[in-house]
Order: sequence, then C-alpha cells, then structure tokens
Amino acid sequence: MTVLKTSMRNFFAHKGRMALSAVAVLLSVAFVCGTLVFTDTMNTTFDKLFQATASDVTVSAKGSSDTGQTTSRTGKPPVIPASVIGRIRGAHGVKSAEGTVFSTSVTVVDGDKDKLSPSSGAPTIVGSWNGNDARTMKITTGTAPKGPADVMVDADTADKHDLKLGDEIGLISAVGTRHARVSGIAAFKVTNPGAAIFYLDTKTAQRALVGESGVYTNVNVTAAEGVSDARLKKDVAAALGHAYKVQTAKEVADANQKSVQSFLNVMKYAMLGFAGIAFLVGIFLIINTFSMLVAQRTREIGLMRAIGSSRKQVNRSVLLEALLLGVIGSALGVGAGVGIAVGLMKLMGQMGMHLSTDDLTVAWTTPALGLLLGVVVTVLAAYLPARRAGKISPMAALRDAGTPADAKAGIVRAVVGLVLTGAGAWSLYVAATADKATTGSGWLGLGVVLTLIGFVVVGPVLAGGLVRVLGMVILRIFGPVGRMAERNALRNPRRTGATGAALMIGLALVACLSVVGSSMVASATDQLDKTVGTDFIITPDNEQLIKAKEVAAVKSVPGLARVTEYRPTVAAFTTPDGKTLEKTDITGADPSYATDLRTKTVAGDLKDAYLPDSMSVHEAFAEDHGIHLGSRITVAFQNGTKAAHLTVRAITSDDTVIDKGAMYTSVATMAKYVPADQMPLNQLLFASAEDGRQAAAYKALKTALHDYPELTVRDQTDYKKALKDQIGQLLNMIYGLLALAIIVAVLGVVNTLALSVVERTREIGLMRAIGLSRRQLRRMIRLESVVIAVFGALLGLGLGMGWGATAQKLLALQGLKVLEIPWPTIVAVFVGSAFVGLFAALIPAFRAGRMNVLNAIATE
Repeated sequence: MTVLKTSMRNFFAHKGRMALSAVAVLLSVAFVCGTLVFTDTMNTTFDKLFQATASDVTVSAKGSSDTGQTTSRTGKPPVIPASVIGRIRGAHGVKSAEGTVFSTSVTVVDGDKDKLSPSSGAPTIVGSWNGNDARTMKITTGTAPKGPADVMVDADTADKHDLKLGDEIGLISAVGTRHARVSGIAAFKVTNPGAAIFYLDTKTAQRALVGESGVYTNVNVTAAEGVSDARLKKDVAAALGHAYKVQTAKEVADANQKSVQSFLNVMKYAMLGFAGIAFLVGIFLIINTFSMLVAQRTREIGLMRAIGSSRKQVNRSVLLEALLLGVIGSALGVGAGVGIAVGLMKLMGQMGMHLSTDDLTVAWTTPALGLLLGVVVTVLAAYLPARRAGKISPMAALRDAGTPADAKAGIVRAVVGLVLTGAGAWSLYVAATADKATTGSGWLGLGVVLTLIGFVVVGPVLAGGLVRVLGMVILRIFGPVGRMAERNALRNPRRTGATGAALMIGLALVACLSVVGSSMVASATDQLDKTVGTDFIITPDNEQLIKAKEVAAVKSVPGLARVTEYRPTVAAFTTPDGKTLEKTDITGADPSYATDLRTKTVAGDLKDAYLPDSMSVHEAFAEDHGIHLGSRITVAFQNGTKAAHLTVRAITSDDTVIDKGAMYTSVATMAKYVPADQMPLNQLLFASAEDGRQAAAYKALKTALHDYPELTVRDQTDYKKALKDQIGQLLNMIYGLLALAIIVAVLGVVNTLALSVVERTREIGLMRAIGLSRRQLRRMIRLESVVIAVFGALLGLGLGMGWGATAQKLLALQGLKVLEIPWPTIVAVFVGSAFVGLFAALIPAFRAGRMNVLNAIATE
C-alpha cells in the first residue's frame, strides 16, 4: 500500500511532465484502435450489402466472375439461356426464379460525354431492374425503367453528378453505345460503399450489355417456405446438372467479400504497421521521460532507500507510475481511436466511398487490444529506468539531484552497437548482391532490423562525435550561447541519442521510401524510353475491350504512319516435352509490334514470330519445356475451330518490365484458326505518327476519339506523368501515415527539453544571475533542440538511403535498374528537421525564460 501511495503521489506531482508521454501512448493506441474500428466497419458495410443483395440461390454460367467483371475475350459477360429458368422453376423447393443481366465492363457518360464512374475505384454496374434489387433499393424520384429509352440511377451518383429526371445518359459496352434518359432515382436501403449503379429494363439490358435476347447473366432463385438455401442449391443443381454455377446467398456473399478482403487486409496491416512504428518511437519517449525523472529524483530515492525502502519497492514504485501512465493514455487512446475511425470514414466519403456511421463496429477485442498494447508497451519501456532507480544507493541522498550516474555510454554498449550495425551492414551487402529477389528480400529485412537496432544502441556514441561536428558547423556562429547549447546536448549522450533515435526511425523510413519510389519512376521511365517505340497508346476504361469501329476510327486518323493491334487470348499449349498447358496466355499482334515494343531476345528475331504459323515464347517458358528455335507447339486457341501447329521463331528475354513473360503470334495467324466473329477484341492499340507530325497526330487522335469517351489516348509523356502521379500519391499517403511517428518523435524532443529545463533549474537561475538574458536563454534551448533534431535527421536519412539503395538492387532483378536519390526531398526533410527542432523548443524555451531567478537559484 505504501508503494502504491508513493507511486500515486509521484505520478500526480509530475503530471505535467507525464503529459507528453501520455499523449504518445494515446496517439499510438488511437491509431491501432482507429484502424481496427475502421476496417471492421468496412467489413460490416460490405457484409450487409452482399447479404442484402444476394438471392437465396444464384445460378450463373460456369467460369463467370462473382463480381460481374467481364471474363471473356469479347468484352461481354458470360450468359446462360432463358430456357434454364423453366428447368429451375421445376426444381423442388423453388418459389420463384427471375433472370437478370448485369455487367461492370461498361462506361457511363452524361450528355457532355463526361464519365459518371466513381473516383474511388469502386465499380460502375449496369444491370436489369429486378425483384431482388427492389428489396434493397427504394425509388425516391420518378419510376423504374420501362422501355429502351429509360434508365434509373442510384441516388448517390445522381447527387454527385447533379443528375435529374430527363437527363440524357450514354451507356458504352462491348455491344455499342445506348442512349437513355433518367426515368427514376433509387436510394440504397443499405450502405452503398461507392459503386455507381444504373438500371435498365430486362430486354434493354440484354441488348445493351450482351447484344442478344433470351439470355441472362444470372438467375435469382427464391426458396419456398421452410426450404433452406443449402437444400435449394442441391435441388437446383440436380435439375441443371454440372453445366452451371449454383451458389447459395452465403457463398455469393463470401465470394464478393473475398474480392474486397485483400484490399481491406492490405489497408489494415499497413496502417497497423505504421501504428507499430509510432509505438516504437513512443518507447524512446517513455524511456527518456522516466530516465530523466529518475535522475531528477536521485536524492529523493536515496532518502527513501535510507529510511528503509528496498530495491524492489523502488522498482515497483516506478513501474506503477508507468502502469498508471499506460492505463490513462490507453483509455483515452481507445476513445480517440473511435474518433479517428469516424474521421477516416468521412475522408473516404469525400473520395467517393460512402460509409455510414450506423454501421460503426467496435468489437470488444479492439479496446481490449488497445489497452493491453498501451499498458504493456509503457511498462516495458519504463522497465530499464525502474531498474536503474532500484540500484540507487542510500548514499545518493548526499549527492546533488539530477546528475546521472551514467553520463557517457559505456564501452560494452558501444561494442554491442557496432557489432549489430556491422552485422546489419553485411546483411544489406548480401541482399544487394543476391541473385534472386526472394532470397535478397530476407537479407534486406534482417539488415534493416539489425542496422536500426545497432544505430539505436550506438546512438549515444555517435551523439558525442556528431553533435561536436554539428556544433562547429551550426552552433559556434552563435558565440557563447551556441557553445552552451552544444555542451547541454553533450551533457547526457544517452539522452541525446535516444531523443535523436526517435526522430531517426520516422525519417529513415521516409528516406528509404523516397529512394525506392524515385528509383521506380526513373527505372520505368528508362524502360519506356528504351523499349517503347510507339508514339501513342490507346487504352479502354473499366476493363473493356476496343471494338472494331473504334479501331477503324483510330486507323482513319490522318498523320499516322501505322496502327498496331494487340489481342490477348488464352489457348491450350501442347509443348515438345509432351505436356498440355490449359488456359495459357498468348497475344496476337501486328508485325509492327516488334517495332512498337523493342523486346530483347535471347534467340532469334522477334519480327520472325509474326510470320505465318509462327510464335515467340519467353525465356523461362523455353527452359521449363526444353524449347529452342524451330520447336513446334500445338496451340488450341480459345473458340478456335482447329489446333494450330506453330513454329517457335524467337525466344524473348525475361530481363524486362514491360510485357514480361508474354508470348506472341500474329493476328493473321490467329485469324486462320479462330472464326471472325469469335476473334478476341483488342485490349490496347499502338499508333505512331509520320515523321515530324507527332503533335498534329496527337491532336487529331484526341479529336477523332472524342465520341469514344471510353478510350484514353496517351503519348509517352502522358504515361510517364501518370506513372509518377500514381507512385507520388502512394508515397504521399505513406508519408501521411509516417507523420504520426514523426509527431510522436517531436513530442519526445519537447518532453526531453522540458524535463531538461526542470533538471537545470538551478543552473539556469545562476546563468540568469550572472547576466544571461531571457532572449539568450531561449536561443540556447532552441539551438540545443535544433542540434538534437538535425542529429536524428542525419542518422535517419543516412540509414534510410542505405536501405533504399539496397532495395533498389533487388528491384533491379525485376528490371528496375536505375537508382535515383531524390535529393530535393532529402534536403527538404533535412531542413525541415531543423524547423521541427525550433518548433519543439518553443514551449520549453518560453517556460525557461519566465523562471524567477531567485526561486531558480534556491531550487534543490
């Protein structure tokens, strides 16, 4: 009980000093809990949506996608004949069966040809209005579609794009373009996570999406009263045989949930990883806080030992203070986590993914995990300072308080740190010289961990040298004030090292990711420059394919020297080693593709692969199946009338990024074996301008394809910009998440300075008494903060660039061979760290300047 009372008294006596450590615990726990609540809420939202929209049993074509994405090479969704409905209705346990048609491979535009697709990446769904949808949608304005001129839109899309009744909409699919006017607007009865949904009547949907009547993509089956979904599935499957896919509502919901689960898991674990980094940084803050508090209470603890307190009691007293800090910080963090989750939901809403707070899900495991993590991490972080407190002898009561017994890092610590750093550097070297990326990635991970721990351990040793160098460069120009700031930073190298290490972790990751991102952009740009020999690339939206009339429109553009078709398909390969490989990818292209994409070969000439009854294979495929130039492969194209016997004329190198692993034949060869109406559509088109007419041809292409908004024209500059923007957006998101760790590190600097000011109260009073002005005092503290921040930045940026350079060596094994250091980013971060130091010192410097000189001198 005495230990508990002492701990409570000390905790509340120093509550101001504990506040920043509590904020660090709060932020870390809040991020963990916020992530879990947010992802659980998203899961709940999708679960409710998929369960509400699935019929008791769904029948669809074999091999069809559960998400409605087009899986055929014609751009149309797989269908089943209308005659199936009669057989389903005759099955035992069936109350009703209704055929539906829907597809996600559609581009929808308004009257001005502006796209109505969601900006969040959610799908655009066009389908027939049916009884199953009527259960989950409520028509709020107008009427359901009744004829070919009608279309109904969901309320969220209508609000976002300001659609009203009577507005014209164009629906572009593999079949063609269909125009209709908005006849109604329907709102979801459950949360719509961002999809844009458009409804047609059934006959119109068949013609618009499939191009024929009497077929459906799905049949929604409702069970008779008392019949379970599993029983109904069994009876329907018995009536249909094995020609169709039959799924219960739960199976459909699970399949849909699985399609979004990978995205949710990546988001969840990435955010938890950044929360872990924040926890790691927070550990340094807590260690520093308790180390300084123990140092400042040296005489007090010595007196406690002198009057009979045992080592264990002193140790437990400090750990109980940490326990209180952990409990309070974690409890507040759990509440803040729910607020973060709601904020993330609002942010996703602005990006187009609508999440309702009605679905807010807080599982009991979330606060339990948050409290457990916060308390355990805080107590473990305080263990070393508590152990140090227990070692304070009764004689310490006779010494001045605030003088740490271990002002310099010991030899053992330095040796251990150097050994760990050396082992980490060797691991990074092994990773950089690895022959395989899978092998190298393991060494890279080990090297990152060892070098990070090594730098943390050896930090106090490095602090002694680097701070002196920084003092000469930065501080000496400020005269005596600068020298005093340098000495203050050197007074306790362990404290300076720990404070700098907290900032080092976040900045090391920033530097590493900046190097990797810049190298990826530079490598991809280099690949484009070296391998792409075409001027323009035409791509469709929403996984659509390019129709014949669109190909004709491109070929009619004046100023183009050539247009290359690119038709991927699948085929069954029978290789010389006697193996049959089903559904193997092969691309039919025009002979000019050998010029449009300058792919290296290890044998033969790629141009020869486009000769009649010829093909190319990639290097790994040739090695696996004993293929060489002149080998013959039997190729049965999908929808082909007979098998082709193709001669291998070229073997392409796997040392590439663009079209890696592709196998080619000519469109003419493919057309010999596949009927014209079954030929796969183009996935891409490549166009090259006549010499000196690139700008005019680009403008003409844009004009010619204005009436085809589903197609996007890019030149190489556009492609490079799009690539840079994509990687830039990803890095910005990562930097945003890393900002949490950097905020905690800044709190660490603030806390260190604040406690350092308290520790030096008497010293500050004496300096003020002998003539140091308030302005000089504040400048001294600010300079001390700047040098600590710059010290952490130097360690972090150097370490991060080493990690990034090693990671780029592994990327080089995948074809990304250019190493680029983003010096503007590195310099900006370095300069920014100095401003971080200035900012962190504002409050401690202000408080120091307001000290009463006489009271400060009288402080024990």
